[in-house]
Amino acid sequence: MKIIIIEDEKLTAKDLAKTIKGIDSDVEIVALLHSVDEAIDFFKTKPELDLIFSDIELGDGLSFEIFEKINNHTPIIFCTAFNEYALQAFKTVGIDYLLKPFSKNTVEKALEKYHSLKAKLAPQEDTMPNLMSLLKNQLFPTKTPSVIMQQGDKIIPLEGDKIALFYIEDNTVFAYTFDQKRHLLSQKLDILEKTFQPTFFRANRQFLVNRKAIKDASHYFNRKIVINLMLPFEEQIVVGKLKVTAFLDWLANG
Repeated sequence: MKIIIIEDEKLTAKDLAKTIKGIDSDVEIVALLHSVDEAIDFFKTKPELDLIFSDIELGDGLSFEIFEKINNHTPIIFCTAFNEYALQAFKTVGIDYLLKPFSKNTVEKALEKYHSLKAKLAPQEDTMPNLMSLLKNQLFPTKTPSVIMQQGDKIIPLEGDKIALFYIEDNTVFAYTFDQKRHLLSQKLDILEKTFQPTFFRANRQFLVNRKAIKDASHYFNRKIVINLMLPFEEQIVVGKLKVTAFLDWLANG
């Protein structure tokens, strides 16, 4: 999960980053931005982001100016000492509004809200193209995508239906198949997550798991959940507490 923080008070920005990492160690804080101009320049690079934490009153203007100019679609959690901007915040892509001083508890609840909304708010447009696409998929179900493996000079496709999970080991991505073989891949796990949703679930930064590979799940300490697989696998796959609700929704609606 990739997050940026827009906050003109540098100590506050660092404290928020530390708080977020303390709640979810899988989070990557991509950047700490301290002004409207700096943020606009940053977004020109078209970064891949999942969530934005943003103050509203910055030294050179209001953060709303940033999101108006960049046509932002990334959800935002606003953090501010003033509640007068609440209505305007939710007219952007704001999903929550935290009053300063924030606490670990309020930040954690905001992150839980993000994961819950992410799992539930899939597009549900009853347009004719979408209905036709749905009908086509029912009559001619699409296969799970394949991935490309490299074995020496050969490039070999691996069918997605054969893959139980993807995982990262020593900064390298592997596919682990139902016949208990592992295959080296060149794709990043973030890209594979987008390609294989909703059949696969991103349990944490390291694991992307196929629903068909899951036997059941067990409660773990600190409100986490452990995924138990249908097949032998050495490492424990833990779903962080922030993703538990989203995971259970995904598992139940498969």
